[in-house]
Amino acid sequence: MTRNSQKPAAPPSEGQAPGTRVRRVLITGGAGFIGSHLTDLLLSRGDEVTIVDNLSTGRLGNIPAATRARVRFIEAELSSALAAFGPGELFDEIYHLAAAVGVRLVVDDPIGCIETNIIGTAHLLRFALRHGPGGGPAPTLVASSSEVYGKSEKVPFSEDDDVVYGPTTRSRWSYATSKAVDEYLALAHHTTHRLPVVVTRFFNTVGPRQVGAYGMVLPNFVAAAIEDRPIPIYGDGLQVRCLCDVRDVVDALPRLMGSAACHGRVFNVGSDRPLTIDQLADRVIAVLGSSSTKQFIPYDTAYAAGFEDLRRRVPDLSRIRAAIGFAPRIDLDQTIRDIAGAMRAAGNLPIEGVPS
Repeated sequence: MTRNSQKPAAPPSEGQAPGTRVRRVLITGGAGFIGSHLTDLLLSRGDEVTIVDNLSTGRLGNIPAATRARVRFIEAELSSALAAFGPGELFDEIYHLAAAVGVRLVVDDPIGCIETNIIGTAHLLRFALRHGPGGGPAPTLVASSSEVYGKSEKVPFSEDDDVVYGPTTRSRWSYATSKAVDEYLALAHHTTHRLPVVVTRFFNTVGPRQVGAYGMVLPNFVAAAIEDRPIPIYGDGLQVRCLCDVRDVVDALPRLMGSAACHGRVFNVGSDRPLTIDQLADRVIAVLGSSSTKQFIPYDTAYAAGFEDLRRRVPDLSRIRAAIGFAPRIDLDQTIRDIAGAMRAAGNLPIEGVPS
């Protein structure tokens, strides 16, 4: 386990009132796509941030050099890092974002995905019980996924809806099941041990720093459009999704954590403006002025025979709107431009496209 020897400073910030104690925050998966944006936000409000990330899907490049100097970074498997923390390692908030990500990774390594999601979350929740303020429970956010809804045909998805999964012989559904178990564990700790926990189900979060290596649709489309290559669309392109900029998503997380009325509850987080994958490809081409065409590839060719995908993935946002007044602000066209700008600056162009 490698530790950053530099402890973060506690500089004054517009988000921290003078004379108040600086919040200590732990982010698991903080070098990932969503985690690194959350790190930026929490540092801007003056928090001390500790990140645990094994860099299996996260990247140090997601944490800019100037930011890295203010973060305590621990490169390790989550369970090992938590075991190494002493009793004096206390946190005001814990954000558990470490997880297996992307359809491609689930298909390629179902065992690793299941174990990462369930075992890591179990250890994290037990850790949170004793490492909050004063050695008590730490307010904890557990990141879940819209995949939890499985292949239910209800539209839109509400947090208390029934879920529908395929058979265990189809490993594609192992990810949804593992995230559902994470939710059961988190809510059971709230009921049994009064752990102040919030569960968030993310719906197709997109934005700068997202890469396409694990089957994320928008960065793959943008990369192809930048190079005027055909945009590969898996399936018929009529799958319906709602895309929300990561900066809108992370802005909601501390507000959910900061409200006691949100503890012990599940919240959809995302946009509720639907579009098809085919329409998304057209929009990327138009926004970037690309000459790309569209290439449709059957699922059986992309993955394996019998691969199942959700046709419609649209959230009901009534609960999160009522709780914190959540409303996405960043337009999808701006997100597309920002992803393209970040890719051009970094020379980071993924090479495969899979609608997630």
